[in-house]
Amino acid sequence: MNLRTTVAATVLTVSAQLLASPLALAADGPGPGTRGDGPGCDLFPAPASIGTTIGLSYFGPPPLDQTQVGPVQLLRSGQVDVVEGTVTLPLYKGYLKGNKKTLVWYILTDTNDQSQAAFLGLNFSAKLTYASIGARTATFDENNNLVFDKGKVDFSPNRNIEPGPSDHPFPPKSAQAGSVGDQNYSPLVQVTNAGGIVFNAPIIAFSVDESELNFPNGNVDYSKVHDEVVAIDPANQTVTLQMVNGFSFGRAINYISLDVNDPVVAALEGATYAPLLKKIPTGHDDSFSSAVERLFSALNGPQDCANPQHQGLSAALTDGHRPNQTFGGIPTIANDYSPLWDVNIYEWTPDAIAQGYRSQLREEFQILTLVQNGFLTGPGGKPFGSSGVIVNCPPVQRLF
Repeated sequence: MNLRTTVAATVLTVSAQLLASPLALAADGPGPGTRGDGPGCDLFPAPASIGTTIGLSYFGPPPLDQTQVGPVQLLRSGQVDVVEGTVTLPLYKGYLKGNKKTLVWYILTDTNDQSQAAFLGLNFSAKLTYASIGARTATFDENNNLVFDKGKVDFSPNRNIEPGPSDHPFPPKSAQAGSVGDQNYSPLVQVTNAGGIVFNAPIIAFSVDESELNFPNGNVDYSKVHDEVVAIDPANQTVTLQMVNGFSFGRAINYISLDVNDPVVAALEGATYAPLLKKIPTGHDDSFSSAVERLFSALNGPQDCANPQHQGLSAALTDGHRPNQTFGGIPTIANDYSPLWDVNIYEWTPDAIAQGYRSQLREEFQILTLVQNGFLTGPGGKPFGSSGVIVNCPPVQRLF
């Protein structure tokens, strides 16, 4: 059975119990994942046999050029579970400089070295070459373990969000991220004795030994690990993370949300607050020396998972599901990919809403055209552009 048939058939076997009510937004642990309880919160594609008189076995395999047709796994170092909406990645153990008892548990998702990306199954991002200003540093020791110079993360806080009033839920009244980095923490690391290569290496757990992280079957202690962790198994050196739905140039994607340079958005995303990322300039997408790519976030998009147009920050705060963000270029679609997404927030104008134009937007230039034509603005009617927020969200797979 070819890949397209296998994936399409899988959706037919998903039972109703997987479409249970969403987890509370303001709680430790992963929020709702890719398999939501309505068409607005579940982007998994229907099988190709819908509307035909033939079965799935008649459909040929996808083309070898997967820039055209998916599904295609981008972060190949992991094992994707399309039913549960998770990815299981290698878990690495490093140390903090000066004390080898201070363990740093991390994953690898991206690098600026194309050969290492191919070798390790990571996403390649040339733009990370320009991200060293917002990276911590490390060296390989005599055993080739990474020893990090600085950067700590506290996973003990309880994640909490109190939405704003019902007519303006975003920004929230209060927010507390479930994991907080110190002023020297960034998910990026530049390895100084390996040619200055830059890796995206988010910390998943910090300063705890293996016995405290043994949750291979779930029931994770979120005072010790990242909120997007579903299971962690240091003995087998794996960690399973919740994936999230999004779009890139009209294609549905699944990604993992890991770090943010803003504490409020970190709470909303279930991500780690990473202050050092604030040093990376925003607002210069695709220009020389830019380390970021743009992400487009609706402020007042359609709400309710029963609505297939579901999208936006207010929707996420109202119904507890993810906001169906629209990303710029990802691997296989564009060469300007970066896991560091410069958040551009847009708001539908009252006139556009009154005329019934508000809908789910899935493509960068569709959004930019609507801004140009006056249907979208920045928050509160202000000019549209960068918010200064950077989210670290590596894509895992493209669904079609």
